[in-house]
Amino acid sequence: MLINYAESDDAINGMWPPYEAALKANNKPYEMFIYPGTRHGFHNNSTPRYNEAQAKIAWDRTIAFFKKNLA
Repeated sequence: MLINYAESDDAINGMWPPYEAALKANNKPYEMFIYPGTRHGFHNNSTPRYNEAQAKIAWDRTIAFFKKNLA
């Protein structure tokens, strides 16, 4: 599982600790990244929240994850 979170997204990020605990308790592999200077929807280029630099990093990580796990 690949998890990409915005740095400033209290509603979503607040759920991370129990979610991570559940993943660990069930021995589920995951990678989680928090993107500095971002808000929810930072990868959506149709909003003012768009952060091009961080969206590119998240996209590159997503493509690499797909290639590794779906190839």
